[in-house]
Amino acid sequence: MSMATVFARRFAAGQGREVAVSTLKAAAARNTGSSASYASWTRTTASTAGSGSGGNNNNGAGGARAGSAFAASAAAAATLLGGAASVALCEKNLKDPMTVYAVNAAAMNTQRFVEEAEEENQQEATAAAPPQKQASVVDESQKESGDDTYITATSPTAAHSAPDMTVQEARLEAATAKAKRHSAGLKLFSGNGNMGLSLEVAKVLGINLGKATVGRFADGEVNVMIHENVRGKDVYIIQPTCPPVNDNIMELLLMVSTLNRASARRITVVIPYYGYARQDRKMQARVPISAADVARLLEAMGIDRVIAVDLHCGQIQGFFGPRVPVDNLNGGIVGIDYFGDKDLHNPVVVSPDAGGVYRAKKFKEGLTHKFDMHDIGLAMIIKQRARAGTVDKMDLVGEVKDCDCIIVDDMIDTAGTLCKAADVLVAKGAKRVFAFASHGLLSGPGNDRIANSKMEECVILNTIPSSPQRSANEKLTELSVAPLLAQTIFNIHAKKSISALFK
Repeated sequence: MSMATVFARRFAAGQGREVAVSTLKAAAARNTGSSASYASWTRTTASTAGSGSGGNNNNGAGGARAGSAFAASAAAAATLLGGAASVALCEKNLKDPMTVYAVNAAAMNTQRFVEEAEEENQQEATAAAPPQKQASVVDESQKESGDDTYITATSPTAAHSAPDMTVQEARLEAATAKAKRHSAGLKLFSGNGNMGLSLEVAKVLGINLGKATVGRFADGEVNVMIHENVRGKDVYIIQPTCPPVNDNIMELLLMVSTLNRASARRITVVIPYYGYARQDRKMQARVPISAADVARLLEAMGIDRVIAVDLHCGQIQGFFGPRVPVDNLNGGIVGIDYFGDKDLHNPVVVSPDAGGVYRAKKFKEGLTHKFDMHDIGLAMIIKQRARAGTVDKMDLVGEVKDCDCIIVDDMIDTAGTLCKAADVLVAKGAKRVFAFASHGLLSGPGNDRIANSKMEECVILNTIPSSPQRSANEKLTELSVAPLLAQTIFNIHAKKSISALFK
């Protein structure tokens, strides 16, 4: 039985107060270097437990066993909690935000606890059944000779299984183990890329942003200074590499370097928008693969993990080495909740190019699964570009007549492709045209094009900071990705599943 189980059950039985007090005192004595005091506190705990339990036992054997159990519990718990007791207090305000994306995961965990408890109860019932009569093997020669001394072979009795736990005890044990695992605390910092989103994530998590200075010197150089102790902490940096791209990348690199030099235990960079993502391969001779080069820069600075939202191409995850895992969050789950509440007539999900068919298919499956829309169609637009940013011709694959179309893409830059796709759909008989994209760059005339387009509404996420011009655009709707990012940060810090958020 694990020590977390012992401590949890003692606590649930009402005896945890004495154990906690004695173990913390033992840990304090040990930390001060007084091994004698540490041993005395352990002996005191054992004797107290033994006398308390032995009072209800006629022969005192129960008291001796309980005393030894309490001694082992106190010694081991002091060893485990001695270094983590003060640290656990640092996270007393960090709670699971339990956003809408964690509801399914929580339901799955509750079902798992119930199933485990039922299985343990069944095992306990089996173990508590009357033992069968032991089989004996008798030497036939001794039987014939009349010798009453038989050789008997018996199988060893199975060890008694541990007492079963209720669902509440299992949760208490999980909470105890979680408090021990989280021995480093959590710190959340932000650059100047999207301060509004960072503040919203911190609010959902119920913590404050870390105190830091990220500014400029007189000559334009980036000035970074961390004003909090981060030694041994788990640090998360929220910084999208959106325009101005190079300035935001440099801020991120220097923040990572500063935190590493300040002895942070683990650094996770949260990049809602990954700049240079479209330069993920060589389309012609003598051009860089910039997405890979940015990944190598971040990895060279010493990051431990990357959280991104809807990377332009999934292979960007492979640009980071195996030592740096990348979590590519599906921002479409935010749009699914939004469009699921709309009154759509014969909805059809449209991909604006061949590369986005998988994204559009996942969006369609999400609407079907979550809102029971089983009549959703799927279409694709094949576009031929004359040059970067300019589309020469568009062809539609699929039927959209008298349908509400939802164009799903990962980003909107100048909105030229999006607006032309809307024109093609309307020309083919579409009733209404909506658009959804995770990243709304809206460079140059993008905002004006959307305002003057034939689209009913264009929905984007706030991975990139907004502007007064966007707010004035009546056709533009901005959804928040902060709950999804906050839940992901918490799940990573609590060693929970991330994929469960998207089921």
